[in-house]
Amino acid sequence: MQLQEIDKTRYRKHLNKVIFACIATLTVGSLGIAQLLILLFPDVDGSHFHWNLLGVVVTSIAIGLTLKKVKSHPFMYEVAYVWDLKQALNRITRKMMAIKKASKEGDIDAMLAMQFSYSGSKQLWTLDDNTITMEDLSMWQAELDALAREYQVELDITKYDERILTKF
Repeated sequence: MQLQEIDKTRYRKHLNKVIFACIATLTVGSLGIAQLLILLFPDVDGSHFHWNLLGVVVTSIAIGLTLKKVKSHPFMYEVAYVWDLKQALNRITRKMMAIKKASKEGDIDAMLAMQFSYSGSKQLWTLDDNTITMEDLSMWQAELDALAREYQVELDITKYDERILTKF
């Protein structure tokens, strides 16, 4: 995955519409399915928890499948990009201890993975207006820049390939 410029306003507008559509669909779908099942299979005790739960599960699966299907639609471009970015950053984060250790030993791939993680996190946090940890990110970036200077490495995130994570 490569980082791309994203229009924050368009991203937020489309994300809000997707979230609203998911909430509305979950509400209407789960209640509709549950009510239909209750009507068809009434419980003499009056407990319909299992039908309500089934309505939520079926609707959630339908929403998930629909989102997966429409992920490539132009309307979903920014939302899908951020979704993929979060997954890519999570893959790095799960291996961050090993990556940090290797980067301190001069491993270029580890430093490149960290650079991608820091650049991607900065973009993600800016898009989501999560500026609370930006100071920490700047500190981590400064440490990585010092390592890159020490080992005379130029970190070009366009050369990042997620397959390098297999060695950590």
